[in-house]
Formats: sequence, C-alpha cells, structure tokens
Amino acid sequence: MPINLLIFKKIKDGDIEAFETLFRSYYEPLCRYACQWVENPETAEEIVQDLFYVLWKERENLQIFTSVSGYLYRSVKNKSLQQVEKAKVREDYRNRHAENAGIETFTPLEELEYKELEQQIRETLLLLPERRQKIFHMNREEGKKYNEIARELHISVKTVEAEISKALRELRNKYNSINESKNKNSRIKTHETIQ
Repeated sequence: MPINLLIFKKIKDGDIEAFETLFRSYYEPLCRYACQWVENPETAEEIVQDLFYVLWKERENLQIFTSVSGYLYRSVKNKSLQQVEKAKVREDYRNRHAENAGIETFTPLEELEYKELEQQIRETLLLLPERRQKIFHMNREEGKKYNEIARELHISVKTVEAEISKALRELRNKYNSINESKNKNSRIKTHETIQ
C-alpha cells in the first residue's frame, strides 16, 4: 500500500498527527495549484482550507481508491472551478441587473437580500436528510459525477439522480416561497404608499 494511503488510513482512524503531516505536505502546493484558476491567493487558501476541513470532518466516510495526492489535487481543481463559476454567475447577475436598472452595482438593500438568500439556501440544505445532503454536497461542492457518488456510497446511479432531484426541488420550493413572500411584502408597501 502506498505511503499516502497508509497516512490516509491513519487519518480515517482519527490520527491527528497523520492529518497534520498530510496538511503540511500538501497545503502550499495545493494553494499554488488553486491559483491557476482563481488567481486570488486568499480565495485559493480558503478552497484548500475548506478541503482539509471537509477531509477531517468526513474522514470516516471518505473512500479514496487511487492516490491521496490525486484525490486532493482533483478536489482542489473541482472546488476552484466551482468558485470561478460562482463568481462568473454572480458577475453576470450583477451585469444583467445593472443593465436593467441602469446602475453599476448592487444597492446595499440588494446586497443584503442576496446574502439573506444565500443564508436561506444554506439553511435549507442543512434541513435535508443526511444522505441527500451528502450526495448534493459531493455533486455540487466536490464536483463528483453521479456514477462516482454511486460507487463511493454503494448505491445506484438512479438513487443519486433521485436524491439530487429532490434536493433541487426543495431548493426551488424554498426560492419560490421567498419570492412570493418578497412580492407580497412589496405589494403591501406599494398599497400603503398609495394610501
């Protein structure tokens, strides 16, 4: 068994020293690697720190069949690309909103609403059943494909698809209820202003 897999086995068993050894060995190289995509050293460090946090927190459930190094670099790449995609979506939204509103940035109120929406999404995800939460995280945060998730969790690809669909449906329902509430409040304020 390669040495990295032996270290990972120790980590799975809760050996903090093995974890610290892995962290010290890979932290800086992974940060440099993440900078290839995110171009911001602070964001790269956040990505790598989050990866190690999840690695420790989920150590008992993680299964690495190839090399630990390959797993770490692939995870950093996936998280970096997701970060770039999120930033692009955020920027596209801001640009589209600015075009429609004729302004360049979010107002403080819009920024607050955006942060509240993000918080409500996180809270909704935390309310999902544990398995659905894990599958959704593996797909959306770790960038794993359905067949990879199915293989790691020893379930069928159809089960993965169903769990992702249910998670997305719950997020859509939450988003729709937030929008309905927001629109209702807006109509009430408009009505009060008219009177």
